Amino acid sequence: MSSLRFTAFNEVLHRTPVAPLVSYSKSSEIYGIRVFNKRAMREFIPKEAYENIMEAIEKGTIIDRKIAGIVATGMKAWAMSKGATHYTHWFQPLTGTTAEKHDSFFEPDSKGNAIESFEADKLVQQEPDASSFPSGGIRNTFEARGYTAWDPTSPAYIIGKTLCIPTIFVSYTGDALDYKTPLLKALNAVDKAAVEVCQYFDKNITKVNATLGWEQEYFLVDSALFNARPDLTMTGRTLFGHIPAKGQQLDDHYFGSIPERILNYMRELEAECLMLGIPVKTRHNEVAPNQFECAPAFEECNLAVDHNQLLMDIMSKLAERHNFKVLFHEKPFAGVNGSGKHNNWSLSTNTGVNLLSPGKNPKTNLQFLTFFINTIKAVHEHADLLRSSIATAGNEYRLGANEAPPAIMSVFIGSQLSEILDEIEKKVKAGKMSADEKTDLKLGIGKIPEILWDNTDRNRTSPFAFTGNKFEFRAVGSSANCSLPMTVINTIVAEQLTQFKKEVDVLIEKGVGKDEAIFKVLREYIVASKNIRFEGNGYGDEWVKEAEKRGLKNIKTTPEALEVLVSKKTKKLFLAHKIFNEREMEARHEIYLETYTKKIQIESRVIGDLALNHIVPVAIRYQKVLVDNVKGLKELFAGKEFQTIAGEQLEMIKTISERVSVIISSVNKMIEERKKANKLEHGKEQALAYCHKVKPYFEVIRYEVDKLELLLDNTYWPLPKYRELLFTK
Repeated sequence: MSSLRFTAFNEVLHRTPVAPLVSYSKSSEIYGIRVFNKRAMREFIPKEAYENIMEAIEKGTIIDRKIAGIVATGMKAWAMSKGATHYTHWFQPLTGTTAEKHDSFFEPDSKGNAIESFEADKLVQQEPDASSFPSGGIRNTFEARGYTAWDPTSPAYIIGKTLCIPTIFVSYTGDALDYKTPLLKALNAVDKAAVEVCQYFDKNITKVNATLGWEQEYFLVDSALFNARPDLTMTGRTLFGHIPAKGQQLDDHYFGSIPERILNYMRELEAECLMLGIPVKTRHNEVAPNQFECAPAFEECNLAVDHNQLLMDIMSKLAERHNFKVLFHEKPFAGVNGSGKHNNWSLSTNTGVNLLSPGKNPKTNLQFLTFFINTIKAVHEHADLLRSSIATAGNEYRLGANEAPPAIMSVFIGSQLSEILDEIEKKVKAGKMSADEKTDLKLGIGKIPEILWDNTDRNRTSPFAFTGNKFEFRAVGSSANCSLPMTVINTIVAEQLTQFKKEVDVLIEKGVGKDEAIFKVLREYIVASKNIRFEGNGYGDEWVKEAEKRGLKNIKTTPEALEVLVSKKTKKLFLAHKIFNEREMEARHEIYLETYTKKIQIESRVIGDLALNHIVPVAIRYQKVLVDNVKGLKELFAGKEFQTIAGEQLEMIKTISERVSVIISSVNKMIEERKKANKLEHGKEQALAYCHKVKPYFEVIRYEVDKLELLLDNTYWPLPKYRELLFTK
């Protein structure tokens, strides 16, 4: 066994189980104790300032600088009472991770003394270097200025001894350089559009919040084995590895008993989350070995996104204490399921109504159908944009792999709701509806049960499925920031609701009754968006053919999917709702292409290094052992007897030579294609070259390496194998 692999196994064998640090009897005892939430604000800031902050959070009003100063003083007092010594503006740049720069409360004065200081200007705004973050050309290296600005809708919290303040991140020119800024704009757009439509049904509705419940899938591997795999450490996935004899085919891991070492990690993770106000409720084994999932209760969308980003950071840090490494890559292992992050999206009102949950009578059910059908229409109109929102190098390996939704966007709503939509389509005519027709229709929709999730089956193969009182966007990758898909969903729904309101108002102005006008527009939407609805198996080849007939695109590659971000249609959409300006859209397109190119480039380099410097040398070394053995046999035996005894070994020697030759040749060809790609000037050309010219060699090389893994003596193989990585307890 290779020394690195032996060291890794020796370390695993001597692991000491780690018990959770936090002890508590009830989750409610520790929930939110590290968060500057309403309870903490009421204790540490005056009533007037508290009410001003609440108004800013609920109505989007501007916070006065004087009030901000009062809040800063209270926030500092609260943080120091919890042991905090530093503060940071916590933001989400376009790197895909979070960023923070810590400053001390400590402030020396002119007399040689010091005080603890935290004033309004430090709370409201800071100036990090913007040149070192991805900007797509918005910022140059010599134009470093950028600003972080306090987001009061997401409460501050404490990690260790640092007060973390969620913020947006913008350039000196005001262009968004982060994920949060456009999300906040999209949430404002859907709020405004949804409230205007809600006024048809309930005048008391003055605020609509988009809600999000994410489900985070992940793998855990032992840190020693992780460190012995250069591909995992450099790319987050295994670039080589033969599928073990036992994988997930027995379905025995899914919802199975959680191993004690994993459970200790989960318990501590949940405690940390609860203290930070992340309402985690669910934990379980996922389908693949060593794959798990956690999920919280639904929250307001912006807060839910922040909590997910915070959770991923906590997961990685805590894993080190338990001698684990968390893998968020969408496809870390071949042959078993990859990981997603299902985004469960809905809309809720200030009156406590979930707009995607049916009510008790025809009126509330008509409201439900209005938002339900408009969401389907929005997905139909902007399916390609929705696809682009989840396009990454990692997710490219997962989508359509008979474990995740295909790259074709479709909507699943279940047989019961399909029948209701078909009934509306059939009964609502182009002309004026009779009284009997109106009554019949209202009686029909009045029968929609309040709890639909018990009446509608689930379709795990659908990328966008209605699951009772929400839509589940299942195609989001596990490493993704939820902001981008949430920005897209909320924007396209806002656009659709705005259009719906215009069309209904036109009919009302012509003398058509309100309910009849709503039904007529909804019927048009049902007919227009029918092709996006699919109730069957999204994994099957039949669906690919059927989708093509329906005019639905199957955008398989990331560079192709990202083109939608800068199409005329997309620009018009985002500009209309002031989500992005044109420069921001172009910049994001460039950043996402560059990120894709760099990730494939890194994988290519690691494949070349592992193949030529690790795999080929041990293959040749083992081949020499076989050659020496065959020579010894030839000295002992001759003629046919020698051929009989040594024939299989001779064949192995030949096979090893052939596979080594293919590996070396393919790596060299891949390197040449990489050199050509690197010389291309435009980001789009580079991304396409890496996608179509460099990446195809990955599977060619992998196939040969994985075959060698079965041929070589186990003690020679330099990398921990799948059977070791996937079944660590």
